[in-house]
Amino acid sequence: MVDLRNFYSSPLGTVARRLVSKAVERIWPDVRGQNVLGFGYPTPYLASLRASADRVVAFMPATQGVTHWPRQGPSATALVSRGALPLQIGSVDRVILAHALETTDSPLALMEEIWRVLTPGGRVIVIVPNRRGLWARMDSTPFGHGQPFSRSQLTALMQQSLFAPETWSEALYIPPVPRRLALRSAVAFERIGAGLSLPFAGVHVMEAVKQLYRPISVPRPVRAVRLSPVMAPVPSTRAATSEPSSTLRTPTPTQTSPHTTA
Repeated sequence: MVDLRNFYSSPLGTVARRLVSKAVERIWPDVRGQNVLGFGYPTPYLASLRASADRVVAFMPATQGVTHWPRQGPSATALVSRGALPLQIGSVDRVILAHALETTDSPLALMEEIWRVLTPGGRVIVIVPNRRGLWARMDSTPFGHGQPFSRSQLTALMQQSLFAPETWSEALYIPPVPRRLALRSAVAFERIGAGLSLPFAGVHVMEAVKQLYRPISVPRPVRAVRLSPVMAPVPSTRAATSEPSSTLRTPTPTQTSPHTTA
């Protein structure tokens, strides 16, 4: 928690927050009347949504720690378990995951819990490090820790947890170095990278929609093999009635004539 807070307080973290927040705002330009939940360390990207959303709360995992947010007014954060969010079924409309999927031991279990608390047709924005980006290769930032994702891996995870990916965006084309020249050219880096669709962005910003029904694959019909009946062998009549040659006959005792004298 201290490392995350210090990073977003630094010049490089401030630029990263602005660039990723713009990608989130492009996907969700209006969240009026919506209940928004952030999980992980989402507070840098929730500030722009508090003005229009009906309610915004942030849950942080117990293994990471929790911090007070916002700075003024009542706290909207809570320390929770990743596998059991203290919310009812279908109680939130939107969810933002930041610094969550790449650090959890079971991404599928976390997405199943997010699916449970979302309303039917609810939407989730996932912010994860890009496996092919420079930010995932340097551990000087929070995006260099945990498991990065490729597009295909993130798509497979969403489909397994009954989410349909809809909108893809990338951010952080700038190198993760705290140099003034790079930070001043951050907007130019983003425009060039997005315009050319370069695959080396720092993070994926993906929106997915909750599905209500699991697709069922129809198996291919298998032809049944017809088996012809086989007649059982029947012994012939001749062989059944004839006596075997090896049968021994019982000898008949010799009768003595009554006229025979001793």
